Amino acid sequence: MSTTSSSSLLLAMSSPPYWHCGRTVRRRSLDQILALMPAMFMALLNWGMPALRVVALSVVVCVLVEAACCHIMHRRQTVQDFSAVVTGICFAFLLPAAAPWWLVMLGAAASMLFGKMLFGGLGDNPVPTPIVGWAILFVSYPMFMDPNLVQLATSFADPLATLKYLGVERAGEISLVDLVLGRQISALGAGQVGGLLVGGVYLLGRGVIRWQIVAGMLGGVLIPFAILHVVSDVPTITPTFHLLTGSVLFCTFFVATDSNVAPTHGLAMLLYGATCGLMVFLIRTFGSYTDGAPFAVLVTSLLTPYFDLIRPKPFGVR
Repeated sequence: MSTTSSSSLLLAMSSPPYWHCGRTVRRRSLDQILALMPAMFMALLNWGMPALRVVALSVVVCVLVEAACCHIMHRRQTVQDFSAVVTGICFAFLLPAAAPWWLVMLGAAASMLFGKMLFGGLGDNPVPTPIVGWAILFVSYPMFMDPNLVQLATSFADPLATLKYLGVERAGEISLVDLVLGRQISALGAGQVGGLLVGGVYLLGRGVIRWQIVAGMLGGVLIPFAILHVVSDVPTITPTFHLLTGSVLFCTFFVATDSNVAPTHGLAMLLYGATCGLMVFLIRTFGSYTDGAPFAVLVTSLLTPYFDLIRPKPFGVR
C-alpha cells in the first residue's frame, strides 16, 4: 500500500487475513463535526453570535497552522481530512463565548503546534490536541479563561461555582432542565448538555467512539459521587448534578474517546475511562479547580501506554 493511501486510513494491527472496514480519517472527522452541531446550535441560542465568532476563528487558525506546518515540513497536505476542523471546534468549545480574539488565535495555534504537528501529525500525539492549547491558556491567562469573569452580561448561574462557594442548598435550586438546555455559565460548548448527549449517541450508534470509554468515564464520575452522597455526614449534591455540569459530558464523548490517545482493548478502554471519571471526582472533591474534566483526561491520556499493556494473550500462550 502506498504512503498516500495508508496515511488516510484507520488501520488496526491483527493477525491475517486482513479485512479493512473502509473507514477513513475524513469520514470519522465528518461524523464528529456532525455530532458537534447540536451543541453548536445550542451555543448559538444561549450565547449568540460571539459563540460563532470564537468557533470560526478557532477553526480557521487550526486549518491554516496545519497547512503551514505541512508545507514547512515538506509533507503531504492533510487539511482535507478535516481533523483540524474537529480540533478547532473542540478547542473553541472549551473557551468562554466572550473570549478575546487574540486568546482564541493563540490557543488554537498552540493546540496544533504543540498538540499535533510537533509530534509528527495525526496519530502521533500523546494527548488530545484541543486540551494542549486549553491547558496552556488556562495556566497562562486564568482570568480570561474564567467564564464568570468574561461572560458578565448573562443571567445564567455557574452551578459549580455556586456549589463551591454558596453551598449545596443554593446549588440544588438550579434546575436540571436549565442544565440540560445549556443555561449555565460554562465553556462555550462544553455546557450544552442536551446537544452533547445527542451528538454522543450519534457517535456511539455510528461506531465512531467506543462504548467502553464512555461507560467507564460515566461510571467513574457517578459511582464515587453516589457513594459520597449516601455515606457523607454533611449534605452533598446529587451525582446527576456533577454529570450535567462543567465539561464532563463533552470530555466523555469528544475528548477522552480520541482514537489517537485512547487504549485499543476492551478492558483497557474501560479502565481508562473509569480513571478519567475518578480523577474528575478527586479534583472536584479535594481540589481547588471547580470542573476538573479536561485536566483528568489530560493526565489519564499520558497513562495510555500502561493501559495498553492490558491485552489478551495470543492463542496457545499461558
